[in-house]
Amino acid sequence: MRHKKSIFKFLYYVIMIFLSIFMILPLFWMITTSLKESGALTAIPIEWIPKKISFGSYSKLFTIFPFGKAFINSIIVSGAITFISVFSASMAAYIFAKIPFKGREALFGIFISTMMIPGSVTLIPNYLILRNLHLLNSYLGVILPSFFNIFGIFILRQHIRTIPDDFIDAAVMDGASQWTIFFNIIIPLSKPSIATLTVITFMGAWNDYLWPLIVLTDKKKMTLPVALSMLNGQYATEYNLLMAGALISIIPILIVYAFAQKYFEEGLTAGGIKG
Repeated sequence: MRHKKSIFKFLYYVIMIFLSIFMILPLFWMITTSLKESGALTAIPIEWIPKKISFGSYSKLFTIFPFGKAFINSIIVSGAITFISVFSASMAAYIFAKIPFKGREALFGIFISTMMIPGSVTLIPNYLILRNLHLLNSYLGVILPSFFNIFGIFILRQHIRTIPDDFIDAAVMDGASQWTIFFNIIIPLSKPSIATLTVITFMGAWNDYLWPLIVLTDKKKMTLPVALSMLNGQYATEYNLLMAGALISIIPILIVYAFAQKYFEEGLTAGGIKG
C-alpha cells in the first residue's frame, strides 16, 4: 500500500513539474526574444537561448515613441480606476450587507442583474454620455465608468455579511458613526476580499485596450496597451521590441500582487470576537 502511495506521489510531482514548465515556457520565450537581435528572430532552427544577448530592444523602445509617457499614463489611469472602483464598491457592499432599508434585496437583485449585460453593449451609450459632458480625450473620461463596479459590490458584500454584527452593535453603543464603523471595523476585517478585488481591478484596468483607445485621441495621453499595439507593423513586426514592452508592462501587476499578498495572509487571522 505504501509502495502504491509513493508511486502516485511521484507521478503527481512529475505531472506538476511538467505543467509548471509548460506554463512558464511562454514567459521564458518572451524574455529570450526581448534579448535577441533582429536577425536572430527568424533564425532556423529557433534559438531558445540567444547566442548574443542584446538589450538594444529595451533602449530602442523608449526612443521610437513616448513609451515612458504611456507607462506613466497607465499607472495614473489604472491606479485611479482601482482606488475609485474598490472604494465605491466597499461602501455599497457595506450598505447592502449591514444597513437594513426597505427594498434592499430587490435593489441588490437589480444591481446583480446588470452583470448579465455585456460590456460591449454599453460602449456606445457611455461614449455618447462622455461626449455630451465634454469629457472625451481626458483621463476622467476613461476613469468615470469605473464608479459602478457590480462585481466588486457582490464580492465584498458576501464577505462583509460574514462579519459578526456584534462588532457593529458595540460600536453603535459607543456612539460611533457609520463612517467610523466603515473605516475602523469593516475595512480592516475585509482586507482579504479588498486585496483580491484590488488585484483583479488593477489587472483589468492595466490591460484594458478598447476603452482607452476609443476615449483618448491624443497620443500623449495613450495608455500602455494602446502603445504596445503600435509596435505591430503593417508589413512586419519587431518581436523583440514587442516582447520587451510586454515584459515591462507586467512589472506593475507583479508589484500590486506582491503588495496584496501580505494582506491575504493577514486576513486569514482577522476576525473573531475577543473577550
